[in-house]
Amino acid sequence: MRDKRWTLKPANEKHVQQLCEDLRIHPALCRLLAVRGVTEYNSAKSFFRPQLAQLHDPFLMKGMKQTVERISEAIEWHERIMVYGDYDVDGTTSVAVVYSFLRDYYDGEISFYIPHRYREGYGISKQGIDQAHANGYTLMITLDCGIKSVELINYAQSLGIDVIVCDHHTPDSILPPAYSILNPKQTDCTYPYKELSGCGIGFKLITALARHWNIAEEKVFRYLDLVATSIAADIVPMDGENRVLAYYGIKKVNEDPSLSIKTLKELGNVNRELSISDLVFVIGPRVNAAGRMDDARKAVELFIETDDSKIQELASQLQSDNTDRKEVDRNITEEALALIQGDDVMVQRKSTVLFKETWHKGVVGIVASRLIDHYYRPTIVLTQANGKVSGSARSVSGFNIYEALHECRDLLENYGGHFYAAGMTMHPERVKEFSEKFEEVVSKSIPPELLIPEIEIDAEIKLTEIKQPLYNIIKQFEPFGPTNLRPVFITRNVYDYRGYSKVVKEQHLKFVVHQHSGHVIDGIGFFLGHKADIVCNGKPFDMAYTIDECEYNGVWKLQVKVVDVRAS
Repeated sequence: MRDKRWTLKPANEKHVQQLCEDLRIHPALCRLLAVRGVTEYNSAKSFFRPQLAQLHDPFLMKGMKQTVERISEAIEWHERIMVYGDYDVDGTTSVAVVYSFLRDYYDGEISFYIPHRYREGYGISKQGIDQAHANGYTLMITLDCGIKSVELINYAQSLGIDVIVCDHHTPDSILPPAYSILNPKQTDCTYPYKELSGCGIGFKLITALARHWNIAEEKVFRYLDLVATSIAADIVPMDGENRVLAYYGIKKVNEDPSLSIKTLKELGNVNRELSISDLVFVIGPRVNAAGRMDDARKAVELFIETDDSKIQELASQLQSDNTDRKEVDRNITEEALALIQGDDVMVQRKSTVLFKETWHKGVVGIVASRLIDHYYRPTIVLTQANGKVSGSARSVSGFNIYEALHECRDLLENYGGHFYAAGMTMHPERVKEFSEKFEEVVSKSIPPELLIPEIEIDAEIKLTEIKQPLYNIIKQFEPFGPTNLRPVFITRNVYDYRGYSKVVKEQHLKFVVHQHSGHVIDGIGFFLGHKADIVCNGKPFDMAYTIDECEYNGVWKLQVKVVDVRAS
Protein backbone atom coordinates (compact mmCIF):
# COMPACT_ATOMS: atom_id res chain seq x y z
CA MET A 1 0.00 0.00 0.00
CA ARG A 2 1.39 3.39 -1.04
CA ASP A 3 2.79 5.75 1.62
CA LYS A 4 1.06 9.08 2.05
CA ARG A 5 2.71 12.49 2.06
CA TRP A 6 2.38 14.57 5.21
CA THR A 7 1.95 18.32 4.83
CA LEU A 8 1.86 20.80 7.71
CA LYS A 9 -0.61 23.53 6.78
CA PRO A 10 1.07 26.94 6.63
CA ALA A 11 0.00 29.57 9.15
CA ASN A 12 0.99 33.21 9.55
CA GLU A 13 2.90 33.20 12.85
CA LYS A 14 1.99 36.84 13.53
CA HIS A 15 -1.69 35.92 13.33
CA VAL A 16 -1.12 32.91 15.62
CA GLN A 17 0.67 35.11 18.16
CA GLN A 18 -2.05 37.78 18.02
CA LEU A 19 -4.77 35.17 18.58
CA CYS A 20 -2.84 33.75 21.55
CA GLU A 21 -2.74 37.22 23.12
CA ASP A 22 -6.40 37.99 22.35
CA LEU A 23 -8.01 34.64 23.16
CA ARG A 24 -5.62 33.18 25.76
CA ILE A 25 -6.18 29.64 24.60
CA HIS A 26 -3.71 26.89 23.68
CA PRO A 27 -1.31 27.97 20.88
CA ALA A 28 -2.25 24.89 18.84
CA LEU A 29 -5.88 26.06 18.83
CA CYS A 30 -4.75 29.51 17.65
CA ARG A 31 -2.87 27.81 14.81
CA LEU A 32 -6.04 25.87 13.90
CA LEU A 33 -7.90 29.17 13.64
CA ALA A 34 -5.17 30.86 11.60
CA VAL A 35 -5.03 28.11 8.97
CA ARG A 36 -8.81 28.50 8.60
CA GLY A 37 -8.46 32.21 7.87
CA VAL A 38 -9.61 33.28 11.34
CA THR A 39 -6.99 35.87 12.26
CA GLU A 40 -8.31 38.20 14.98
CA TYR A 41 -10.64 38.37 17.97
CA ASN A 42 -13.87 39.40 16.20
CA SER A 43 -13.58 36.79 13.45
CA ALA A 44 -12.82 34.17 16.13
CA LYS A 45 -15.92 35.23 18.05
CA SER A 46 -18.03 34.87 14.88
CA PHE A 47 -16.42 31.50 14.16
CA PHE A 48 -17.11 30.02 17.59
CA ARG A 49 -20.52 31.66 18.01
CA PRO A 50 -22.29 31.64 14.61
CA GLN A 51 -25.39 33.85 14.55
CA LEU A 52 -28.34 33.76 12.17
CA ALA A 53 -27.91 37.54 11.96
CA GLN A 54 -24.69 36.84 10.01
CA LEU A 55 -26.75 35.58 7.06
CA HIS A 56 -26.73 37.97 4.11
CA ASP A 57 -29.78 39.82 2.81
CA PRO A 58 -31.22 37.51 0.10
CA PHE A 59 -32.05 40.54 -2.06
CA LEU A 60 -28.31 41.08 -2.57
CA MET A 61 -28.43 38.11 -4.96
CA LYS A 62 -28.79 39.07 -8.61
CA GLY A 63 -32.29 38.28 -9.88
CA MET A 64 -33.92 37.92 -6.44
CA LYS A 65 -36.24 40.93 -6.70
CA GLN A 66 -37.41 39.86 -10.17
CA THR A 67 -37.88 36.26 -8.96
CA VAL A 68 -39.93 37.22 -5.91
CA GLU A 69 -42.13 39.52 -7.98
CA ARG A 70 -42.77 36.78 -10.59
CA ILE A 71 -43.73 34.20 -7.95
CA SER A 72 -45.98 36.74 -6.21
CA GLU A 73 -47.63 37.51 -9.54
CA ALA A 74 -48.18 33.79 -10.22
CA ILE A 75 -49.88 33.43 -6.85
CA GLU A 76 -52.03 36.52 -7.39
CA TRP A 77 -53.22 35.20 -10.77
CA HIS A 78 -53.59 31.61 -9.55
CA GLU A 79 -51.12 30.20 -12.04
CA ARG A 80 -49.99 26.61 -11.88
CA ILE A 81 -46.47 26.34 -10.44
CA MET A 82 -44.09 23.40 -10.83
CA VAL A 83 -41.06 23.05 -8.51
CA TYR A 84 -38.43 21.04 -10.38
CA GLY A 85 -35.24 19.55 -8.90
CA ASP A 86 -32.41 17.06 -9.27
CA TYR A 87 -32.61 13.50 -7.91
CA ASP A 88 -29.78 13.68 -5.34
CA VAL A 89 -29.87 14.84 -1.69
CA ASP A 90 -29.29 18.49 -2.59
CA GLY A 91 -31.97 18.45 -5.27
CA THR A 92 -34.63 16.61 -3.27
CA THR A 93 -34.13 18.69 -0.12
CA SER A 94 -34.26 21.87 -2.28
CA VAL A 95 -37.57 20.84 -3.80
CA ALA A 96 -39.00 19.81 -0.43
CA VAL A 97 -38.09 23.17 1.15
CA VAL A 98 -39.44 25.41 -1.63
CA TYR A 99 -42.51 23.26 -2.35
CA SER A 100 -43.47 22.99 1.35
CA PHE A 101 -43.06 26.73 1.90
CA LEU A 102 -45.15 27.68 -1.14
CA ARG A 103 -47.81 25.08 -0.33
CA ASP A 104 -48.32 26.69 3.09
CA TYR A 105 -49.06 30.12 1.56
CA TYR A 106 -50.66 29.29 -1.79
CA ASP A 107 -53.98 27.52 -2.20
CA GLY A 108 -53.62 27.21 -5.97
CA GLU A 109 -52.17 24.38 -8.04
CA ILE A 110 -48.57 23.57 -7.13
CA SER A 111 -46.66 20.35 -7.80
CA PHE A 112 -43.10 19.07 -7.86
CA TYR A 113 -41.15 17.11 -10.44
CA ILE A 114 -37.99 15.02 -10.06
CA PRO A 115 -36.53 13.54 -13.29
CA HIS A 116 -35.96 9.79 -13.31
CA ARG A 117 -32.22 9.10 -13.26
CA TYR A 118 -32.41 6.36 -15.92
CA ARG A 119 -35.24 7.48 -18.19
CA GLU A 120 -34.46 11.21 -18.21
CA GLY A 121 -31.00 11.75 -16.74
CA TYR A 122 -29.63 14.73 -14.85
CA GLY A 123 -31.16 18.20 -14.93
CA ILE A 124 -34.12 19.61 -16.81
CA SER A 125 -35.70 17.07 -19.16
CA LYS A 126 -37.95 17.52 -22.19
CA GLN A 127 -40.33 15.02 -20.59
CA GLY A 128 -40.68 17.25 -17.53
CA ILE A 129 -41.33 20.34 -19.65
CA ASP A 130 -43.88 18.49 -21.78
CA GLN A 131 -45.70 17.29 -18.66
CA ALA A 132 -45.79 20.84 -17.31
CA HIS A 133 -47.17 22.15 -20.60
CA ALA A 134 -49.77 19.38 -20.94
CA ASN A 135 -51.10 20.21 -17.47
CA GLY A 136 -51.23 23.96 -17.92
CA TYR A 137 -48.26 25.00 -15.78
CA THR A 138 -47.00 28.48 -16.61
CA LEU A 139 -44.19 28.83 -14.05
CA MET A 140 -41.37 26.36 -13.39
CA ILE A 141 -38.87 26.90 -10.57
CA THR A 142 -35.75 24.73 -11.04
CA LEU A 143 -33.52 23.90 -8.07
CA ASP A 144 -29.97 22.50 -8.13
CA CYS A 145 -30.12 22.35 -11.94
CA GLY A 146 -30.88 24.41 -15.03
CA ILE A 147 -27.88 26.72 -15.37
CA LYS A 148 -26.62 24.79 -18.42
CA SER A 149 -30.02 23.94 -19.95
CA VAL A 150 -30.02 26.65 -22.62
CA GLU A 151 -31.95 24.77 -25.33
CA LEU A 152 -34.49 23.14 -23.01
CA ILE A 153 -35.30 26.39 -21.22
CA ASN A 154 -35.70 28.06 -24.60
CA TYR A 155 -38.12 25.24 -25.47
CA ALA A 156 -40.08 25.76 -22.22
CA GLN A 157 -40.32 29.52 -22.81
CA SER A 158 -41.59 28.84 -26.36
CA LEU A 159 -44.46 26.85 -24.79
CA GLY A 160 -45.42 29.78 -22.57
CA ILE A 161 -43.70 28.45 -19.43
CA ASP A 162 -41.60 30.98 -17.53
CA VAL A 163 -38.57 29.31 -15.94
CA ILE A 164 -36.82 30.57 -12.80
CA VAL A 165 -33.41 28.90 -12.41
CA CYS A 166 -32.01 28.44 -8.87
CA ASP A 167 -28.67 26.69 -9.26
CA HIS A 168 -25.23 26.69 -7.63
CA HIS A 169 -23.24 24.99 -10.40
CA THR A 170 -20.70 27.01 -12.38
CA PRO A 171 -22.41 28.76 -15.33
CA ASP A 172 -21.07 28.64 -18.88
CA SER A 173 -20.43 31.84 -20.81
CA ILE A 174 -23.89 31.48 -22.41
CA LEU A 175 -26.69 31.60 -19.83
CA PRO A 176 -30.10 30.01 -20.38
CA PRO A 177 -32.92 32.36 -21.50
CA ALA A 178 -34.74 31.99 -18.17
CA TYR A 179 -37.17 34.55 -16.76
CA SER A 180 -34.66 35.01 -13.91
CA ILE A 181 -31.61 33.25 -12.51
CA LEU A 182 -30.47 32.88 -8.89
CA ASN A 183 -26.85 31.75 -8.92
CA PRO A 184 -24.18 33.67 -6.98
CA LYS A 185 -21.51 32.20 -9.28
CA GLN A 186 -22.70 34.40 -12.15
CA THR A 187 -19.80 36.72 -12.96
CA ASP A 188 -21.91 39.85 -12.43
CA CYS A 189 -23.63 38.68 -9.23
CA THR A 190 -22.29 40.65 -6.25
CA TYR A 191 -23.80 38.37 -3.58
CA PRO A 192 -21.10 38.13 -0.85
CA TYR A 193 -21.06 34.33 -0.50
CA LYS A 194 -20.57 32.13 -3.57
CA GLU A 195 -20.58 28.57 -2.19
CA LEU A 196 -24.19 27.90 -1.14
CA SER A 197 -25.63 24.45 -1.83
CA GLY A 198 -28.60 24.16 -4.19
CA CYS A 199 -30.87 23.88 -1.16
CA GLY A 200 -29.07 26.90 0.32
CA ILE A 201 -30.18 28.95 -2.67
CA GLY A 202 -33.71 27.60 -2.27
CA PHE A 203 -33.54 28.70 1.37
CA LYS A 204 -32.47 32.21 0.34
CA LEU A 205 -35.44 32.29 -2.05
CA ILE A 206 -38.01 31.43 0.63
CA THR A 207 -36.30 33.89 3.01
CA ALA A 208 -36.81 36.64 0.41
CA LEU A 209 -40.42 35.56 -0.16
CA ALA A 210 -41.06 35.59 3.60
CA ARG A 211 -39.74 39.17 3.86
CA HIS A 212 -41.77 40.28 0.85
CA TRP A 213 -44.94 38.71 2.28
CA ASN A 214 -44.24 39.79 5.91
CA ILE A 215 -43.98 36.22 7.17
CA ALA A 216 -42.09 35.57 10.43
CA GLU A 217 -38.53 34.28 9.97
CA GLU A 218 -39.29 31.32 12.24
CA LYS A 219 -41.45 29.92 9.41
CA VAL A 220 -38.30 29.83 7.27
CA PHE A 221 -35.92 28.52 9.94
CA ARG A 222 -38.06 25.40 10.37
CA TYR A 223 -36.39 24.03 7.21
CA LEU A 224 -32.81 24.37 8.48
CA ASP A 225 -32.48 20.62 9.17
CA LEU A 226 -33.00 19.94 5.46
CA VAL A 227 -30.62 22.75 4.49
CA ALA A 228 -27.92 21.27 6.77
CA THR A 229 -28.51 17.84 5.22
CA SER A 230 -27.91 19.29 1.75
CA ILE A 231 -24.75 21.12 2.86
CA ALA A 232 -23.35 17.93 4.38
CA ALA A 233 -24.25 15.63 1.49
CA ASP A 234 -23.17 17.97 -1.32
CA ILE A 235 -19.75 18.52 0.32
CA VAL A 236 -19.74 22.30 -0.13
CA PRO A 237 -17.28 24.47 1.87
CA MET A 238 -18.05 24.66 5.59
CA ASP A 239 -17.42 28.38 5.94
CA GLY A 240 -19.34 31.65 5.64
CA GLU A 241 -23.10 31.23 5.36
CA ASN A 242 -22.82 27.45 5.00
CA ARG A 243 -21.25 27.23 8.46
CA VAL A 244 -24.05 29.32 9.99
CA LEU A 245 -26.78 27.33 8.21
CA ALA A 246 -25.17 23.99 9.11
CA TYR A 247 -24.63 25.04 12.75
CA TYR A 248 -28.29 25.91 13.27
CA GLY A 249 -29.46 23.06 11.05
CA ILE A 250 -27.65 20.51 13.24
CA LYS A 251 -29.10 22.24 16.30
CA LYS A 252 -32.58 21.73 14.85
CA VAL A 253 -31.81 18.12 13.88
CA ASN A 254 -30.99 17.36 17.52
CA GLU A 255 -33.50 19.57 19.32
CA ASP A 256 -36.55 19.71 17.07
CA PRO A 257 -36.10 17.50 13.99
CA SER A 258 -38.70 17.04 11.31
CA LEU A 259 -40.42 13.67 11.59
CA SER A 260 -38.74 12.51 8.39
CA ILE A 261 -35.20 13.17 9.68
CA LYS A 262 -36.08 11.63 13.05
CA THR A 263 -37.36 8.46 11.34
CA LEU A 264 -34.28 8.13 9.12
CA LYS A 265 -32.10 8.53 12.24
CA GLU A 266 -33.97 5.68 13.95
CA LEU A 267 -33.59 3.45 10.88
CA GLY A 268 -29.86 4.18 10.97
CA ASN A 269 -29.75 2.89 14.58
CA VAL A 270 -28.26 6.15 15.86
CA ASN A 271 -29.26 6.80 19.47
CA ARG A 272 -27.12 9.85 20.21
CA GLU A 273 -26.95 13.40 18.94
CA LEU A 274 -26.29 13.61 15.22
CA SER A 275 -23.26 15.40 13.80
CA ILE A 276 -22.58 16.67 10.28
CA SER A 277 -20.73 13.41 9.72
CA ASP A 278 -23.93 11.52 10.52
CA LEU A 279 -25.84 13.58 7.96
CA VAL A 280 -23.20 12.54 5.41
CA PHE A 281 -23.04 8.83 6.31
CA VAL A 282 -26.42 8.02 7.88
CA ILE A 283 -29.09 10.35 6.49
CA GLY A 284 -27.57 11.24 3.09
CA PRO A 285 -27.13 7.69 1.71
CA ARG A 286 -30.71 6.75 2.55
CA VAL A 287 -32.06 9.84 0.79
CA ASN A 288 -29.75 9.34 -2.19
CA ALA A 289 -30.66 5.66 -2.46
CA ALA A 290 -34.17 6.51 -3.68
CA GLY A 291 -32.83 8.11 -6.86
CA ARG A 292 -29.96 5.65 -7.24
CA MET A 293 -32.06 2.48 -7.09
CA ASP A 294 -35.59 3.56 -7.99
CA ASP A 295 -37.39 6.92 -8.05
CA ALA A 296 -36.22 10.00 -6.11
CA ARG A 297 -39.80 11.29 -5.80
CA LYS A 298 -40.00 9.10 -2.68
CA ALA A 299 -37.38 11.25 -0.98
CA VAL A 300 -39.34 14.45 -1.59
CA GLU A 301 -42.58 12.77 -0.54
CA LEU A 302 -40.90 11.73 2.71
CA PHE A 303 -39.78 15.30 3.48
CA ILE A 304 -43.13 16.94 2.68
CA GLU A 305 -45.35 14.30 4.31
CA THR A 306 -47.04 15.07 7.64
CA ASP A 307 -48.74 11.75 8.37
CA ASP A 308 -46.66 9.60 10.74
CA SER A 309 -47.60 6.21 9.25
CA LYS A 310 -46.86 7.37 5.69
CA ILE A 311 -43.51 8.77 6.82
CA GLN A 312 -42.65 5.39 8.36
CA GLU A 313 -43.63 3.63 5.14
CA LEU A 314 -41.61 5.97 2.89
CA ALA A 315 -38.57 5.88 5.18
CA SER A 316 -38.68 2.06 5.16
CA GLN A 317 -38.68 2.12 1.35
CA LEU A 318 -35.57 4.34 1.39
CA GLN A 319 -33.95 1.97 3.90
CA SER A 320 -34.64 -0.96 1.57
CA ASP A 321 -33.25 0.96 -1.42
CA ASN A 322 -30.10 1.71 0.56
CA THR A 323 -29.60 -1.97 1.44
CA ASP A 324 -29.89 -2.86 -2.25
CA ARG A 325 -27.50 -0.03 -3.14
CA LYS A 326 -24.82 -1.36 -0.78
CA GLU A 327 -24.86 -4.80 -2.38
CA VAL A 328 -24.75 -3.47 -5.95
CA ASP A 329 -22.01 -0.99 -5.04
CA ARG A 330 -19.87 -3.74 -3.46
CA ASN A 331 -20.23 -6.10 -6.44
CA ILE A 332 -19.40 -3.46 -9.06
CA THR A 333 -16.41 -2.20 -7.06
CA GLU A 334 -14.96 -5.72 -6.94
CA GLU A 335 -15.55 -6.13 -10.68
CA ALA A 336 -13.96 -2.75 -11.46
CA LEU A 337 -10.87 -3.48 -9.34
CA ALA A 338 -10.42 -6.80 -11.15
CA LEU A 339 -10.51 -4.98 -14.51
CA ILE A 340 -7.70 -2.63 -13.43
CA GLN A 341 -5.59 -5.32 -11.78
CA GLY A 342 -5.85 -7.53 -14.88
CA ASP A 343 -4.47 -4.85 -17.20
CA ASP A 344 -0.80 -3.85 -16.76
CA VAL A 345 -1.25 -0.73 -18.93
CA MET A 346 -4.22 0.47 -16.87
CA VAL A 347 -2.38 -0.09 -13.59
CA GLN A 348 0.35 2.35 -14.75
CA ARG A 349 -2.00 5.11 -15.93
CA LYS A 350 -2.46 8.47 -14.22
CA SER A 351 -6.25 8.27 -14.60
CA THR A 352 -8.91 5.58 -14.49
CA VAL A 353 -11.72 5.35 -17.04
CA LEU A 354 -13.79 2.17 -16.83
CA PHE A 355 -16.87 1.27 -18.86
CA LYS A 356 -19.29 -1.63 -18.70
CA GLU A 357 -22.73 -1.26 -20.20
CA THR A 358 -24.45 -3.43 -17.58
CA TRP A 359 -23.24 -1.53 -14.52
CA HIS A 360 -25.93 0.13 -12.42
CA LYS A 361 -26.02 3.84 -13.19
CA GLY A 362 -27.08 4.73 -9.67
CA VAL A 363 -23.82 3.68 -8.02
CA VAL A 364 -21.09 4.59 -10.54
CA GLY A 365 -20.20 7.74 -8.57
CA ILE A 366 -19.79 5.74 -5.36
CA VAL A 367 -17.70 3.12 -7.20
CA ALA A 368 -15.46 5.88 -8.61
CA SER A 369 -14.80 7.10 -5.06
CA ARG A 370 -14.03 3.56 -3.88
CA LEU A 371 -11.54 3.04 -6.72
CA ILE A 372 -9.66 6.17 -5.65
CA ASP A 373 -9.09 4.49 -2.27
CA HIS A 374 -7.12 1.80 -4.15
CA TYR A 375 -5.70 3.73 -7.12
CA TYR A 376 -5.30 7.34 -6.10
CA ARG A 377 -5.95 9.24 -9.33
CA PRO A 378 -8.78 11.02 -11.20
CA THR A 379 -11.41 8.36 -11.89
CA ILE A 380 -14.43 8.00 -14.18
CA VAL A 381 -16.86 5.06 -14.17
CA LEU A 382 -19.24 4.72 -17.12
CA THR A 383 -22.29 2.65 -17.94
CA GLN A 384 -24.90 2.56 -20.72
CA ALA A 385 -28.67 2.96 -20.93
CA ASN A 386 -31.04 3.89 -23.75
CA GLY A 387 -28.22 4.00 -26.28
CA LYS A 388 -26.23 6.59 -24.29
CA VAL A 389 -23.12 6.19 -22.17
CA SER A 390 -23.15 8.15 -18.94
CA GLY A 391 -21.03 8.21 -15.86
CA SER A 392 -19.56 9.94 -12.85
CA ALA A 393 -16.12 11.45 -12.29
CA ARG A 394 -14.33 11.82 -8.97
CA SER A 395 -11.04 13.58 -8.37
CA VAL A 396 -8.09 13.63 -5.99
CA SER A 397 -7.17 16.53 -3.74
CA GLY A 398 -6.03 19.58 -5.71
CA PHE A 399 -7.04 18.44 -9.21
CA ASN A 400 -9.96 20.13 -11.01
CA ILE A 401 -11.78 17.30 -12.76
CA TYR A 402 -14.42 19.64 -14.20
CA GLU A 403 -11.69 21.50 -16.11
CA ALA A 404 -10.24 18.18 -17.33
CA LEU A 405 -13.67 17.23 -18.72
CA HIS A 406 -13.92 20.66 -20.32
CA GLU A 407 -10.73 19.82 -22.24
CA CYS A 408 -12.53 16.72 -23.60
CA ARG A 409 -15.79 18.53 -24.37
CA ASP A 410 -15.65 17.80 -28.13
CA LEU A 411 -16.15 14.08 -27.30
CA LEU A 412 -18.99 14.65 -24.84
CA GLU A 413 -22.67 15.22 -25.45
CA ASN A 414 -23.17 16.80 -22.06
CA TYR A 415 -21.21 17.36 -18.85
CA GLY A 416 -21.36 19.35 -15.62
CA GLY A 417 -20.22 19.40 -12.04
CA HIS A 418 -17.70 20.79 -9.57
CA PHE A 419 -13.94 20.82 -8.89
CA TYR A 420 -13.97 17.31 -7.38
CA ALA A 421 -17.04 15.62 -8.86
CA ALA A 422 -18.78 15.70 -12.21
CA GLY A 423 -21.06 13.79 -14.56
CA MET A 424 -21.10 13.33 -18.32
CA THR A 425 -22.85 11.63 -21.25
CA MET A 426 -21.45 10.56 -24.62
CA HIS A 427 -22.18 8.27 -27.56
CA PRO A 428 -20.93 4.68 -27.10
CA GLU A 429 -18.52 4.90 -30.04
CA ARG A 430 -16.72 7.78 -28.29
CA VAL A 431 -15.76 5.87 -25.12
CA LYS A 432 -12.34 4.57 -26.26
CA GLU A 433 -11.32 7.92 -27.72
CA PHE A 434 -12.56 9.73 -24.61
CA SER A 435 -10.59 7.39 -22.34
CA GLU A 436 -7.38 8.13 -24.25
CA LYS A 437 -8.02 11.88 -24.38
CA PHE A 438 -8.82 12.06 -20.66
CA GLU A 439 -5.59 10.18 -19.82
CA GLU A 440 -3.67 12.59 -22.06
CA VAL A 441 -5.22 15.65 -20.37
CA VAL A 442 -4.56 14.31 -16.86
CA SER A 443 -1.01 13.19 -17.68
CA LYS A 444 0.05 16.59 -18.97
CA SER A 445 -1.66 18.67 -16.27
CA ILE A 446 -1.48 16.81 -12.95
CA PRO A 447 1.62 17.45 -10.79
CA PRO A 448 3.18 14.10 -9.70
CA GLU A 449 2.67 14.88 -6.00
CA LEU A 450 -1.12 15.03 -6.47
CA LEU A 451 -1.05 11.32 -7.30
CA ILE A 452 0.19 10.59 -3.77
CA PRO A 453 -2.50 10.75 -1.06
CA GLU A 454 -1.94 13.73 1.22
CA ILE A 455 -2.50 14.09 4.94
CA GLU A 456 -2.85 17.76 5.80
CA ILE A 457 -1.76 18.40 9.38
CA ASP A 458 -3.03 21.40 11.33
CA ALA A 459 -0.63 21.53 14.27
CA GLU A 460 2.06 19.72 16.24
CA ILE A 461 1.47 18.91 19.90
CA LYS A 462 2.84 16.63 22.64
CA LEU A 463 0.81 13.76 24.08
CA THR A 464 0.79 15.56 27.45
CA GLU A 465 -1.23 18.36 25.83
CA ILE A 466 -4.15 16.08 24.94
CA LYS A 467 -6.46 17.10 27.77
CA GLN A 468 -10.17 17.73 28.19
CA PRO A 469 -10.03 21.56 27.99
CA LEU A 470 -8.23 21.32 24.63
CA TYR A 471 -10.79 18.83 23.32
CA ASN A 472 -13.72 20.92 24.56
CA ILE A 473 -12.59 23.81 22.36
CA ILE A 474 -11.89 21.51 19.38
CA LYS A 475 -15.54 20.43 19.60
CA GLN A 476 -16.51 24.09 19.14
CA PHE A 477 -14.84 24.00 15.71
CA GLU A 478 -17.80 21.91 14.54
CA PRO A 479 -19.56 21.54 12.18
CA PHE A 480 -16.70 20.07 10.18
CA GLY A 481 -16.49 19.95 6.40
CA PRO A 482 -14.40 21.21 3.47
CA THR A 483 -12.27 24.27 4.50
CA ASN A 484 -12.94 23.30 8.14
CA LEU A 485 -12.05 19.62 8.38
CA ARG A 486 -11.68 17.87 11.71
CA PRO A 487 -8.23 18.99 12.98
CA VAL A 488 -5.34 16.59 12.37
CA PHE A 489 -2.37 16.72 14.77
CA ILE A 490 1.13 15.34 14.64
CA THR A 491 3.12 14.09 17.60
CA ARG A 492 6.73 13.06 16.95
CA ASN A 493 8.87 10.48 18.72
CA VAL A 494 6.20 8.40 20.40
CA TYR A 495 6.68 4.78 21.51
CA ASP A 496 4.58 1.70 21.92
CA TYR A 497 3.81 1.33 25.64
CA ARG A 498 4.98 -2.00 27.12
CA GLY A 499 4.14 -3.92 23.94
CA TYR A 500 0.41 -3.23 24.35
CA SER A 501 -0.11 -1.98 20.78
CA LYS A 502 -1.34 -4.77 18.49
CA VAL A 503 -3.25 -5.66 15.34
CA VAL A 504 -6.94 -6.37 15.95
CA LYS A 505 -9.41 -8.04 13.59
CA GLU A 506 -6.51 -8.70 11.21
CA GLN A 507 -6.46 -5.20 9.71
CA HIS A 508 -6.81 -2.48 12.37
CA LEU A 509 -4.09 -1.27 14.74
CA LYS A 510 -4.82 -0.75 18.45
CA PHE A 511 -2.47 1.85 19.89
CA VAL A 512 -1.25 2.25 23.45
CA VAL A 513 1.52 4.86 23.19
CA HIS A 514 3.60 7.25 25.29
CA GLN A 515 6.37 9.80 25.11
CA HIS A 516 9.34 9.96 27.47
CA SER A 517 7.25 11.95 29.93
CA GLY A 518 5.33 8.77 30.62
CA HIS A 519 1.93 10.16 29.51
CA VAL A 520 0.04 7.22 27.99
CA ILE A 521 -2.89 7.44 25.58
CA ASP A 522 -4.99 4.84 23.74
CA GLY A 523 -6.03 4.98 20.13
CA ILE A 524 -7.17 3.11 17.06
CA GLY A 525 -5.87 3.17 13.49
CA PHE A 526 -8.41 1.70 11.11
CA PHE A 527 -6.86 -0.34 8.27
CA LEU A 528 -3.35 0.40 9.57
CA GLY A 529 -2.56 -3.20 10.54
CA HIS A 530 0.07 -3.36 7.78
CA LYS A 531 2.11 -0.72 9.65
CA ALA A 532 2.39 -2.70 12.88
CA ASP A 533 6.15 -3.22 12.33
CA ILE A 534 6.69 0.57 12.60
CA VAL A 535 4.74 0.79 15.87
CA CYS A 536 5.67 -2.43 17.64
CA ASN A 537 9.46 -2.58 17.14
CA GLY A 538 10.39 -0.49 20.20
CA LYS A 539 11.68 2.41 18.10
CA PRO A 540 10.23 5.94 18.02
CA PHE A 541 7.66 6.86 15.39
CA ASP A 542 5.62 9.90 14.35
CA MET A 543 1.84 9.77 14.52
CA ALA A 544 -0.79 11.79 12.65
CA TYR A 545 -4.20 11.67 14.30
CA THR A 546 -7.46 13.31 15.30
CA ILE A 547 -8.67 13.52 18.90
CA ASP A 548 -11.92 11.90 19.94
CA GLU A 549 -13.85 10.68 22.98
CA CYS A 550 -14.82 7.09 23.63
CA GLU A 551 -17.03 5.50 26.25
CA TYR A 552 -16.05 2.32 28.11
CA ASN A 553 -18.08 0.88 31.01
CA GLY A 554 -19.93 4.17 31.37
CA VAL A 555 -16.74 6.24 31.58
CA TRP A 556 -15.79 8.73 28.84
CA LYS A 557 -12.14 9.31 28.05
CA LEU A 558 -10.06 10.89 25.31
CA GLN A 559 -8.43 8.74 22.64
CA VAL A 560 -6.70 9.32 19.33
CA LYS A 561 -7.86 8.13 15.90
CA VAL A 562 -4.61 7.54 14.08
CA VAL A 563 -4.58 8.49 10.41
CA ASP A 564 -1.02 7.37 9.64
CA VAL A 565 2.35 6.55 11.21
CA ARG A 566 5.94 6.72 10.01
CA ALA A 567 9.33 5.99 11.53
CA SER A 568 10.75 9.04 13.31
